[in-house]
Amino acid sequence: MMDKFTEEISHFIGFFHISVENARAREAYQEFSFTKTDVEVEKLPVHTSDFAAPFDLLGFEPGFGYRAPAPDHWYVLTRPIETQSVSGARTVGHQIDGRVLPDTPNYGFDGPNNIINSVHYLSPDIQPPGSVVNHFHQAISLSDDDYFSVGGHGLTFNPEPIDDAAVLGGFEEASALSPLGDLARPGSSEEMIGVIKTVIEQLEDAPLDGDAVQIHISAKSIDGIYVNGELVEEAPNIEDYHSLAKDQNSGDESEGEESAEGKSTNTWTKDDGTVAIEVSVEVHTGGNTLINNVVLQNFWTGATVTIVAGDHVEVNAIVQINALWDTDSITSAVSNWTQDAAANEMFNIATFDHLDISDGSEGGASSSDDYPAFWAVTEIHGDLMIVNWLEQIIFMSDDDVGILSSSGVTTSVIAGDNFGVNHASVFELGFSYDLIIIGGSIFDANIIHQMNVLFDNDYVGATADFQTSGEGSVSSSGNLLWNQARIGTISDADRFDSLSQDQLGTLASFANGEGSISPELLSDEAFAGLQGLRVLYISGDLINLQYIRQTNILGDSDQIALAMDAIAPNLDADWTIETGSNALLNNATIIDLDSVGKTYVGGQQYSQETLFQAELISGQPDFGNPDPDALVNEAILFLDDSMLAPDDHSTASDASCMPSDYDGHTGDGVNGMIGH
Repeated sequence: MMDKFTEEISHFIGFFHISVENARAREAYQEFSFTKTDVEVEKLPVHTSDFAAPFDLLGFEPGFGYRAPAPDHWYVLTRPIETQSVSGARTVGHQIDGRVLPDTPNYGFDGPNNIINSVHYLSPDIQPPGSVVNHFHQAISLSDDDYFSVGGHGLTFNPEPIDDAAVLGGFEEASALSPLGDLARPGSSEEMIGVIKTVIEQLEDAPLDGDAVQIHISAKSIDGIYVNGELVEEAPNIEDYHSLAKDQNSGDESEGEESAEGKSTNTWTKDDGTVAIEVSVEVHTGGNTLINNVVLQNFWTGATVTIVAGDHVEVNAIVQINALWDTDSITSAVSNWTQDAAANEMFNIATFDHLDISDGSEGGASSSDDYPAFWAVTEIHGDLMIVNWLEQIIFMSDDDVGILSSSGVTTSVIAGDNFGVNHASVFELGFSYDLIIIGGSIFDANIIHQMNVLFDNDYVGATADFQTSGEGSVSSSGNLLWNQARIGTISDADRFDSLSQDQLGTLASFANGEGSISPELLSDEAFAGLQGLRVLYISGDLINLQYIRQTNILGDSDQIALAMDAIAPNLDADWTIETGSNALLNNATIIDLDSVGKTYVGGQQYSQETLFQAELISGQPDFGNPDPDALVNEAILFLDDSMLAPDDHSTASDASCMPSDYDGHTGDGVNGMIGH
């Protein structure tokens, strides 16, 4: 309970605050009175659309057969008639009672009751195929010649650098094995025909054997899969020998297990509570990957029947060469280490496929009404060229120089692991015809040329005082050279035949500009069931040239020196040295449409398929010094010139400063070279 005065004061103060707040409210209301704004929003009309599904979906019918209906512009006569003589364009023709007549928009004839009838025939619009000439050149050049020095060894390693001359010389030696020379990129139809003829001549003169392992198979037709010259049922899978995907899961799992035990990547806690460091030296100077990949699919033009006035020349060739120089020199100081015996692997894989699209049945209709009565012609004046010229090359130099010592820590050096890829994918889908008439010749060539050249001559040497008691491993090989090529052609197995007199007459008619097709040719069984013919006439040559050249060149000759730490040498360190494990991969595929039926040739028919595979494994050059320790000790200098003084014994490397004739030293006899 409040006393009388306190209660009066409280009431007074309370009323005072209420009065002030009321005044403020009135002032705010007058200045900021709320005004409501009426906003009229127009309602949009709702448009409804009629939806109906008058058709019911049926179940799956595996044997359902469908044939597209004939286009409306084909008009086929169903009975013999007499036709008045008319004139018209030669691009559309029509056959009645054995007589070839040009088409006209309207013509009359006398029916059985002498009534004049009117017939209208619409000419189909046929697109002529244009020439396709693609030139692709993809090149990658990389120089990754590293120099690294790790640890407190107090030395500098200055060997003679390995230049690119040795690698380029090896490339020239490997190129000499190829039966195909350096073909110049053609720029005209005459040059393209010249390239095809040159390839045929060079392949016919290819050597059957030589100093390298060479396989030369040449025949009219080659079928199957060949691996290093051996016919096999199934081609090797690249994933069984090399994986491009990084195995991230295994590393994450191992790290997770270590973390659960309280151990990090390179440290852990001992039982006494002290922290220990994983003492190791790991160096990777190889692991390079070079990839050339091409997929070329050519379906530009084809016909059920092809008539050639001249010659038909066809050549399919695969040339594959793997060349490897891998002469490694490893110091005897690491003789107790595990030396990875992973051998180099070299694969030449070639596949020739011939897809026969004929069903083997004897077609034909019972009456002439089932054969076409009309044809439409599109014409190309000159040559039709279908050319894809692809060249891919990767040149990489990864000649590393390094000196390593263990300083009681975890050391990891990656001086390689480069990745280069050339990729091209070409798909050409053009036009199809019922009849192709060629006034010249056909030149058809599919050529794949693949080469891998690898220089992996490594030196791993040690200083005179180098020693270690920890575990160690050294790997200087394990390279993969892979050439894989496939040529697949689509055509009938026995599609060639000589020209008949009727076909010769048709060729002469088109050459003279008349454009008439003989009735016997129209009644070819390949045209049975057709109401009209789509005809392509080429006055010149048909040139189909598909050329792929892939080259990988890698120089990975590393020079590694092993030394001791000058202040606190650690003998218990674990060592891992990898200077190889490179992958050179070429993969090329050509799928080419030759014909979808018969080909009638007026001249000579030449067909040749060639497979050339070669391997070159050389032990040269040896760089003039077969002893890696001698190389290392000759190329090492002390960073501190005062350490060269005869009376200087302030470091742990003083044993390496002893004169070469010191009798009390148990070195290997070359320790004195370290001071030179």
